Amino acid sequence: MMLQSCTLCPRSCRVNRLAGEKGFCQAGLLPSASLAALHHWEEPCLSATNGAGTIFFAFCNLRCVFCQNHSISQTGCSREITIERLAAIFLEQQARGAHNIDLVTPTHYVPQIIKALTLARQAGLALPVVYNSNAYEMPDTIASLERHVDIFLPDLKYYDNSYAVRYSAAPDYFVYASQAITKMVDLAGPPVFDAAGVMQRGVIVRHLAVPGLLSDSRNVLNWLWHTFGNTIFISLMNQYTPLYQAASHSEINRRLTTWEYNKLIDYASSLGIENCFIQTGKTSSSDYVPVFDGSGI
Repeated sequence: MMLQSCTLCPRSCRVNRLAGEKGFCQAGLLPSASLAALHHWEEPCLSATNGAGTIFFAFCNLRCVFCQNHSISQTGCSREITIERLAAIFLEQQARGAHNIDLVTPTHYVPQIIKALTLARQAGLALPVVYNSNAYEMPDTIASLERHVDIFLPDLKYYDNSYAVRYSAAPDYFVYASQAITKMVDLAGPPVFDAAGVMQRGVIVRHLAVPGLLSDSRNVLNWLWHTFGNTIFISLMNQYTPLYQAASHSEINRRLTTWEYNKLIDYASSLGIENCFIQTGKTSSSDYVPVFDGSGI
């Protein structure tokens, strides 16, 4: 029913994807993916030694002007696959030695992913599943993932709605994202790690620090801390790179300064946040964008 009148995300396009109609995100009936590979640049407890078993899905319900994956999120450079093929990709990632199945930008394919995970589990899939999303989604969509997803890895991009609209065309982003993340925490519970320190269950909320938005970032951290405390992990990211259409917004058409990022780390520490990943070194580079050449699909 979710696909017959699509309301998977706050856009509530209500298009009939079973009949080939497409809404804001432009996703069709079958999942489209651009890359399946071991990824070593996720948080350490996800990538660990062998890498996370990422599957990058095409299309997106946001229009971030600085999107580093715009070739697949906006133009849909990808390959359409069957649910059976998606299940097989999950098993192939397990055979490669992945620590988990990492579903990147999965929101608009949730019903198809659930079917593929069910098939893969029946065929021997035993890895934790990571739901790696932009958090602009509905609590009911998240609720449908119970017993299918073990780890939630959402972004929390903005607190102020004006930024969400200006940079991602996402009205009421925080309203929806905060509800979705709260549901994720309800489902996953507190973090659980194996003996090697690899996460098995839990929630890691990512926040990408954007140039000039330090005050908004502080509001994001305030909400996360006062709502969840140290029952979740936070990943503070300094890798913002002015790609795609960032040049059309002069105020964000630059890299984050070390001073800005350090101020944000200091603020997180002053709140009492302990479960926090930070990035060191020069991570603001297009070199960190994967090559979406269809490998593994």
